[in-house]
Amino acid sequence: MGITRIDPGPRMSEAVIHGDTIYLAGQIGAPGADIETQTRAVLAEIDELLDRCGTDKHHILMATIWLADITDFAGMNRVWDAWVSQTAPPARATGESRLAAPEYRVEIIIVAALKPAG
Repeated sequence: MGITRIDPGPRMSEAVIHGDTIYLAGQIGAPGADIETQTRAVLAEIDELLDRCGTDKHHILMATIWLADITDFAGMNRVWDAWVSQTAPPARATGESRLAAPEYRVEIIIVAALKPAG
C-alpha cells in the first residue's frame, strides 16, 4: 500500500493519501478577515484539496476545528452548517487554541475517505 503526498514541502505536505484514507494538513485562509470570511476561505481550500485527492466533502470522516477565540464558534458554525454534507456529516471536534499567527481565527484539519471507484 503506497503513500501519495500532495504538494510536499520541506516541512509538510498539503495532503497525504494512504490506502483509502486522505489526511489534509490544517487549512487556514484570509488572514485578518472576520470569522465567517476566514471559514469560507478554509472550506474552499478543503473542497479544492479533496477534489485533487479524488474525493469530496460527502466522504469526510473527521473534522478537527481550532478557533483562536471560542466566541467565534457561532459565526464559524453558520458557515460550516451551510457547507457540510447534510446526508453524510463527519465526526467533528472544535476547540480553542492559539494559532500560528494572531491574524488567523480558524484552522480546520480533515480526514476523509477516497470516493469508491465507479
